[in-house]
Formats: sequence, C-alpha cells, structure tokens
Amino acid sequence: MPFHPPETRHRAIALLRTGAKNAHVARILDVPSGTISYWKHMDRAERGECPGAHRSRCPRCDEVLEWSAYAYLLGLYLGDGHIIQNRSMRTPSLSIFCDDSWPGLMDACESTMRTVFRDNAVCRVQRRGSHEVKLYSKHLWCLFPQHGPGRKHERKIALEPWQQEIVDAHPWDFVRGLVHSDGCRNMNWTTRVVNGERKRYEYPRYFFTNVSDDIRQLFTDTLDKLGVEWTHCTRNGSPYNISVARRASVALMDAHVGPKY
Repeated sequence: MPFHPPETRHRAIALLRTGAKNAHVARILDVPSGTISYWKHMDRAERGECPGAHRSRCPRCDEVLEWSAYAYLLGLYLGDGHIIQNRSMRTPSLSIFCDDSWPGLMDACESTMRTVFRDNAVCRVQRRGSHEVKLYSKHLWCLFPQHGPGRKHERKIALEPWQQEIVDAHPWDFVRGLVHSDGCRNMNWTTRVVNGERKRYEYPRYFFTNVSDDIRQLFTDTLDKLGVEWTHCTRNGSPYNISVARRASVALMDAHVGPKY
C-alpha cells in the first residue's frame, strides 16, 4: 500500500468538506478512490457526522404513495419495465427502457420515479438507441407484486385490489403509462372513391401492442370504463394489437394521453 504524506490527506479533507466528489479529489491528487473514501469516513467519524442505519420508507406501507404518479409508473412497468436482483445485488432494481427518440417521455419517466420513490436516487444508463431509467429500492416487491420469474406474457398478470383502486381513481394516468411504453399515435390512411375519383384520406389512430393477453385486457377494461371505443387489429400477422380509431375516442385519447414526445 503506497504511503501518502499528511499534507495530501489534509488537502483531500479540505476539498471533501467543500462538497467535492470522491472521484474528483482522487483524480486531482492521484490517490486511489478507496483511500479518499476512507479518509472522508474517518474525518466524518472524528466530527461525529457518520450517519446511522437508514430506513427508507415504503411508499405504500408508510402511506406516502402518490396515486396518480404510481398509476402512470405502473403502466410504464407493465409495458417496458423490468425488476431484477441477482446474487451480486443487495437491493433489487427497477428499470424502464425509453427510446432516445422520445426525450420528453424519458424526463416524465424519471420525474415520476422520483415522485413515487421519494427516498431513492434515479439514474439513466445509456443503451444502444435508448436509455434505461433506473432506481434501486428494497420496496419494489411491495409496489409491483406482478414481478415474477420469466417474461410477463408467460405468467398471470393481475392487479391486486389496492392497485385496482388506484387505477380506478386515476385511469387516464394508467392508460397513458401503457401507451407511452407499448403504444403510439400515428396517422393511418385509406382510399375512397368519391364521384368516380379515388381519394386518399388520413386520420389519427392510437395503437397499443403487448404480447400478454392479461396486460391487453387491463388496457381494454380501463378503456371501456372511460368510454373509449377500441378494436382488435392484426398487423403484419401479429394479433397483439389494440386500435383506437373512432373520431370521438381519438379525441378523448388526445385530451388525456397524447403522442409521445
């Protein structure tokens, strides 16, 4: 282990007390980051500033859950969410995958995570063509009981009574989360003969695509309660699509969901 003179340690402590990050101090002083971390810990211990054991609040059990934000996050999770904990992880992680084409959606996802999990940090991990919006929490099992081994479409997906109560209270937030994860708003077109002349007509349509029969059922059940008309639609041989194309229903979706951005 290399020896570091006292003046190096004193300079490191002075920088750390100004709020400098461990990695920054380690870099400018050419000292291993582990050594910097140890010096910081010892300095805080000497000043009686070492924090005790931290108990994070469970948003659900401690009754601090923000319902509308949770309904949106639940929709995102059922669409593009993933919870994992392997042997090397002390705490499970929740990841929502957001395409780089929709930076506004990525911001909304991160903001919603921070609202639901007030005691947890949220980060973004760059992936090819997308970002993984991610957080770690010991309370993920409590908030997302739908988690289980295997893919979502290979197991039963049903809402717990307390989740259904939240979805019933904030159905549009739930629908918006599902559409923002596994749906889209696009322009469809068709042709029609008018006075002997074939003309092209364009009209907006919402699509929701998910392989899980249960998740599609949750989507359509919620649409039914909201008075949104929908149909099954097979696209490119795939039977997993829900279409909303009626003018009045599209207007409702535009008012409460809107396109990705």
